[in-house]
Amino acid sequence: MEVIGKTHPLADIWEKVQAGVRLSKEDGLRLMRSNDLIALGRMANYVREKKHGDYVFFNTNRHINPTNICQTLCAFCAFGVRMKDPKAYTMSMEEIEHRADMVPSGVTEIHIVGGNNPALKLDYYEELLRRLKKKLPHVHLKAFTAVELDHFSRINKMPVEEVLRRLIAAGLDSLPGGGAEIFAEKPRSIIADHKTSGERWLEIHEIAHKLGLRSNCTMLYNHIETEEDRIDHLIALRDLQDKTGGFQTFIPLSWHPENTELIKQYPHLNWSTGFLDLKVLAVSRLMLDNIDHIKTYWVQVGTKLAQTALWFGADDLDGTVVEEKIYHAAGAETEQGMAKTELVRLIREAGRIPVERDTLYNIVNTEFAAV
Repeated sequence: MEVIGKTHPLADIWEKVQAGVRLSKEDGLRLMRSNDLIALGRMANYVREKKHGDYVFFNTNRHINPTNICQTLCAFCAFGVRMKDPKAYTMSMEEIEHRADMVPSGVTEIHIVGGNNPALKLDYYEELLRRLKKKLPHVHLKAFTAVELDHFSRINKMPVEEVLRRLIAAGLDSLPGGGAEIFAEKPRSIIADHKTSGERWLEIHEIAHKLGLRSNCTMLYNHIETEEDRIDHLIALRDLQDKTGGFQTFIPLSWHPENTELIKQYPHLNWSTGFLDLKVLAVSRLMLDNIDHIKTYWVQVGTKLAQTALWFGADDLDGTVVEEKIYHAAGAETEQGMAKTELVRLIREAGRIPVERDTLYNIVNTEFAAV
C-alpha cells in the first residue's frame, strides 16, 4: 500500500509506520514541521483504519459543570471566575438532581468538571456523585480532572489516593482528560501559572489507573507552545500509557482566545486554523501508538472539520454533549449539544460507519451502521 512514495521526505517514517515501529521524538518533530498535510493524513488514516476499520464511535452524554468559581484562574481560560463575580455560580444539590431528572433515556454518561472552588469541601462532591447515582444508577459518571483532584487533595488535607477512594465509593467511574494543557514548564508557567504541574497531572492519572479507573488525556495547543513542546507532551503521555495502560482516548484541544487574559498579554495570537487542527490530530495518531482512540471534539473544531478529521486519524466524534459551557465561554460558535441523529448523519456522510459506545467503549448500539 503506497500511501506516500519512496522518494517522499517522510518515506522513512512511513516505513516505520507500516512496520509498527515506534516513532522517535525526531520523527515527531519532522511530522509536526511538515506542511504536507495530505501525506500526514494518509499515514494517520492508515493507522486509524488498521485499529478500527471504518468505525466511528460516539456516545449519548450530558455535561454538568457544578461551579465556575475558581481560585486558579488560568490566563488561557474564559470559564473560571472569582467568587464575587456577577457570573459566579455553584449548583445546589437540588439543581444537580433537577439536571438528573432532565436526562432522557439512552444517556450512558455524565461528564462532570468545574472550577477549583475553595468554598467546596470533598463532601460536596461525594454528595453530588451519590445523588446522581441514585437518580441514574446505570449512567457512567466521568468526573473531575486531575487538576480538580489535586485541589481537593490540598484543601481537604488528604492524599489524592484517599480522595479518589472516597469519590469511587460515592460513585465515580472514570476520569476525563482535562487539565493537561501543555506539560512544558515554560509555556505552562505563563498560560496556567497557578495550576497543577504537568508532572503532578501525570502522577494523579497514574494513581487513578492503579486504582482501576480509566481516563482520557488531552493536549492544549495553538497558544505559546512550540512544536517541540507538543511532541514532548505526546511522548510523556505515551510513556505513562506504557506503564499503566489506563488511557482510553486522546483529545487534542485548540486554545480559543476570546474572553481570556492570555489574548490581552499576547494580542498577536489567534484562533487555530483547520490546517493546524488536522496536522496535530494526524501527528497525535502516529505518535500515540499505544492509545486506542483519538477523538475529534466537534464542539471545539466545528462539525465540518470534525467530519474531515475522521480521515486524518480520528475514530471518535465525542457525543451529544448538551450544555457545554467551557469552550462556549471562550467564544465557541458551535451548538451546546447535538442530536444523536445528527451525529449519525455526519459520520455517514463522511463515509464512515457510526457505532454508539458507552464511556468504556463497550458497543451500545450498532443499528446506525446500516445505511
